[in-house]
Amino acid sequence: MLTANQISLFFTVAMLAVTTYFLFGSIPLLILKHDNSMDSKFIRAFYITYFKIAIVVSTAAAISYALALRPVMALIASAIAVLTLVLRFKFIPQMDQIGLAIREDKQLMAIPQFRKIHKTAIALNLAQFISVLGSLSFIS
Repeated sequence: MLTANQISLFFTVAMLAVTTYFLFGSIPLLILKHDNSMDSKFIRAFYITYFKIAIVVSTAAAISYALALRPVMALIASAIAVLTLVLRFKFIPQMDQIGLAIREDKQLMAIPQFRKIHKTAIALNLAQFISVLGSLSFIS
């Protein structure tokens, strides 16, 4: 039978794996020109998938830390889950709006705006990766 500490380690590693996969998957997407609807739709779908998985895994990590009686780690994992949820509801509507502007070719600044959101999402994903990686030293 697994202990609560082992389960929390499992979910921490899962958070690290999810974050790493999507971080290294999102960086190459910057080579896309973001100038057509398929680029914006693909990147949007990529981030929707990331946000869903990250929310589930970080919530599970928070619960496992709480069960392992590690309140600080539970709060950190909860903060990651909440931040991911907030970012999902902030970035996806922006991607939808800017993607529509790219499709309708109405705004000249739509492509740089979309790239900026994409780069911001990558930077936040990198911060999450570093946070999760750093938390591994606190698990015994």
